[in-house]
Amino acid sequence: MFNDRYGLTAAVLLGCKTMTRRAAKKLNHPLVTDISEWGIDDKGKCYLTTTYSTGLTEVVYPPYQIGEEIAIAQPYKQCWDIYQKQLESYNDPMSLRMPYAILGDSVQETAGWTNKMFVKADYMPHAIRIKSIKAERLQDISEEDCLREGIVRTACVAPYGFTIGNGKWKCYRTPRDAFSTLIDKVCKRGTWNSNPWVFAYEFELLR
Repeated sequence: MFNDRYGLTAAVLLGCKTMTRRAAKKLNHPLVTDISEWGIDDKGKCYLTTTYSTGLTEVVYPPYQIGEEIAIAQPYKQCWDIYQKQLESYNDPMSLRMPYAILGDSVQETAGWTNKMFVKADYMPHAIRIKSIKAERLQDISEEDCLREGIVRTACVAPYGFTIGNGKWKCYRTPRDAFSTLIDKVCKRGTWNSNPWVFAYEFELLR
């Protein structure tokens, strides 16, 4: 799920946002004293090993893995034109990634019609694929990565300024200034200053 209020879903679909940072809860445990380099298990999954002040260690897997394909959540209503075009193009609607084939017109009466919290991943027309993962402190983000997170360059401050997602918000002098504001709005106030460990995912739009 990407935040719609700040235009992040749209930024992903336009190809402007190609990274996302998500809290790495187990890396932020107060007793963690060391975090290893990335390892690969016998199934090809990447992981980190944390060491606690008690001497215990724990293997931590990121929620998503490289190569994993993940549906982009959208309300069914936003996808309706896509569903209709698919129906016109295919002879077998039951094979399509769409709720209409299963629910018919009653899809408009479901909670997922306007609320993407209640949609099914298999019915989403758009998806991303994870290309790379890194673990870092939130404030270690580079200016280049800020732009990959959906920060937009604009001409609102001479010679250039930066704004958040859909451009409806104030302008900032640097990408980091804009991103620090964005992360506090999307997560909660104080997230940037707390500088937590995060998993930073780079992804590509599949469809």
